[in-house]
Amino acid sequence: MLPALSIAPATATDIPALVALVNSAYRGDTSRQGWTTEADLLEGTRTDAADLADLMAGPGATFLLARTANGELRGSVYLKNQHPDLYLGMLTVDPAHQAHGIGKYLLAAAERQARHLGCTSILMSVISVRHELLAWYARHGFRQTGETVAFPTDVRFGVPRQELVLLLLRKQLENLHADSSPN
Repeated sequence: MLPALSIAPATATDIPALVALVNSAYRGDTSRQGWTTEADLLEGTRTDAADLADLMAGPGATFLLARTANGELRGSVYLKNQHPDLYLGMLTVDPAHQAHGIGKYLLAAAERQARHLGCTSILMSVISVRHELLAWYARHGFRQTGETVAFPTDVRFGVPRQELVLLLLRKQLENLHADSSPN
């Protein structure tokens, strides 16, 4: 069941908690509690404080945080206005609270942000071998563009255990009204 959550932009004071959340969801043993782990694909950490501060300081960029009523951080998403696209990255849910609708809640917040900014689509990249994640995004209206991006080679954020490539996915927002019917 989805707990009552509030969404608010991150500030610099949120960076330590955000680093811990993102790394716990993507890498290491803690990440294995959830289904979004990359621990078998990459060694090392996903991010650090300097990386998140740089991303946060970028023009048109923000992190949205999902918190419980008592302030516990449950999830986050990185957004960057690249009009006409809103770039979405690092959609993160605390591994102990995955599969309760928090990711969908954050995705809906990202769509509201995109509309507010006048963007017509959301663009993102996903590691090509993350089949369960690609299927999740497909169920939420994202389609592969046919474009790929080389996996970053900055070893500060993980050393690939195999050759990896990123697939670009896009969700057209003008079609959302037609998608509002129940499944």
